[in-house]
Amino acid sequence: MAKSVGVTLSEQIHTGFVVDHKLVGGIKRFPKDEEDYSALVELHTDALVETICDQILAAANGEKNLDAVGIAVPGLVKSGVVEEAPNLPQLKGARLRDLISMKLHDHGIAAPVTLLNDADGVAAGLAARFGKLDSMIRVWTIGLGIGHGRYPHMAGVWEGGHSVVTLDDKETFCGCGGRGHLEGIMGHRAMRLRFLDMEPEEVFEEARKGDIRCLEFKRLYHKALAAATATSIHMAGPGKFFLTGTYVDNIDLPMLKDYMQQMVKMSPLQGYSIEVVEENAETRVIGSAVSAEQAAGL
Repeated sequence: MAKSVGVTLSEQIHTGFVVDHKLVGGIKRFPKDEEDYSALVELHTDALVETICDQILAAANGEKNLDAVGIAVPGLVKSGVVEEAPNLPQLKGARLRDLISMKLHDHGIAAPVTLLNDADGVAAGLAARFGKLDSMIRVWTIGLGIGHGRYPHMAGVWEGGHSVVTLDDKETFCGCGGRGHLEGIMGHRAMRLRFLDMEPEEVFEEARKGDIRCLEFKRLYHKALAAATATSIHMAGPGKFFLTGTYVDNIDLPMLKDYMQQMVKMSPLQGYSIEVVEENAETRVIGSAVSAEQAAGL
């Protein structure tokens, strides 16, 4: 029976003790107050590492004989190094896996640490939640940015949120500076730049009321997601796609499926399905732990 700790970083640090793919003792959150959500960005790297380790120790609640520790972070992760982290820029270039391993070792925990992209953690969590640990699933996380996760994990970049979905020279709203990216259309920052007179939530509310400008953007939003999903199908084959995240309520599933039918025409590739699932911190934490256990060969 594997015992591990899963950690995810976003606006908060979510941490949990996971036994046999089930959460034990609830989720630990830092910071707890929504007004302090900017606190993580303001912490320098050493302080953030210290905070993550404190949360791991709190979640383990005195258990030192852990089998694995999984840490999911937003950004581009490779071989335990955070190569890019637009939402937590102080982590760029940090050898986060080694830093946390050394800090935990000082507290008597010698468990292997796995560092992974947060969307991959969500994919693993959903695979565990729906009993699909023997299947391939993909997930789009629709939050401040757009993440693309895959289970089981394969070597690769998997920055699907930066899929190129349009050749329009005006589509330059992506935070990375790239042109025509999915996140440059669907990302929270991109929508705020596009609609300087509205919050993103208001855009979709006005679209429901029939506002032409907002309705046209809603169509673009869904066409962009359909294009990125269709590209994934054409590159890796059909299968299960989940949609989740803070702003998943923006998704009009019938509209998305209609655009998908227009984009995926070859019959062998039409065996895909799309499901919207509610954002859930427990799923993210369990996914981080499951990924770490599998990386450790458990």
